[in-house]
Amino acid sequence: MTSKLPTRRLGGLEVSAIGFGAMVLSPGAYGEIDDARAERALLSAADAGATFFDTSDGYGADAHNERVVGHALRGRRDEVAIATKFGFRLPEGVEPHPFPVGFAFGELAVNADPRYVRGYAEASLRALGTDRIDLYYPHFPDPQVPLEDTVGAVAELVADGLVLHLGLSNVTAEQLRAAHAVHPVAAVQTEWSMWRPIDPDLLAAARELGVGVVPWAPLGSGFLSGTVGEVAKGDFRENAPRFDAANLKTNHDRFAPVRGIAGELGITPAQLALAWLLDQDAHAVPIPGSRTPAHIEENLAAGSAGLPGDVRERLAAVLAATEVAGGTLL
Repeated sequence: MTSKLPTRRLGGLEVSAIGFGAMVLSPGAYGEIDDARAERALLSAADAGATFFDTSDGYGADAHNERVVGHALRGRRDEVAIATKFGFRLPEGVEPHPFPVGFAFGELAVNADPRYVRGYAEASLRALGTDRIDLYYPHFPDPQVPLEDTVGAVAELVADGLVLHLGLSNVTAEQLRAAHAVHPVAAVQTEWSMWRPIDPDLLAAARELGVGVVPWAPLGSGFLSGTVGEVAKGDFRENAPRFDAANLKTNHDRFAPVRGIAGELGITPAQLALAWLLDQDAHAVPIPGSRTPAHIEENLAAGSAGLPGDVRERLAAVLAATEVAGGTLL
């Protein structure tokens, strides 16, 4: 039986106040995982009330993540909104355009040339086993392609009914405004959590334009759950400076006051981190991911938690005084 969660709006798309980020369900993200376990996680999220599922053609080899999401949710397709992203996992023959990141490997290969956008979408529709994508994002702004051109290609997909809403991912406020002038943007996805503030200009632009915000890594890639003591071999976080042994220990110590506040409230650190995010903006819809049904239910329960005013003030003071060791990913 599906539980009921509060809903929020991403532009014209109504979704559960907390969604589910499926990246964790592909091998190579947080170590190995099999498809049966991945599908159990997705169905647990749907049963606990999530109606918003986020994936990408770039998660896992050969559209693995999209295929798992599509297969697991095929019997509940009309109950959920599926968001996916494009331009990061490039087909053979498509020229890679370097996009700099803060991971140890330094850059990603992207291509958001409008010539390829319809092909990306058609491949995602096949992998997902669906006839429409509810929210479609270019995964990264292509440094060699005007974002307005990419958006124009997605607008054609919207006109054809293959895509219902346009999203943007990892963009600046200026890019959001330029894209929105071409076609209405429903949501902007960006890293945002207690240990990674959102760009205030981006948030201001989203509010002004009526664009929802989808925080990725809302639990700091698991760190804010308070359970990450080390990073296993094969985990993508090996490439993130914040998770090297020294920085991880430093950050764990610095965030002890946050965990203490969660303990006082009788909730988990992860629930506090999500409740804090929901409190930051009425149109923020975080997308935590997990492989464990109990953790998934725990995360989604934060959608109804609320944040008392005195706690809001205490957290603001603590976070303002807390410096994170290890830089940022983007």
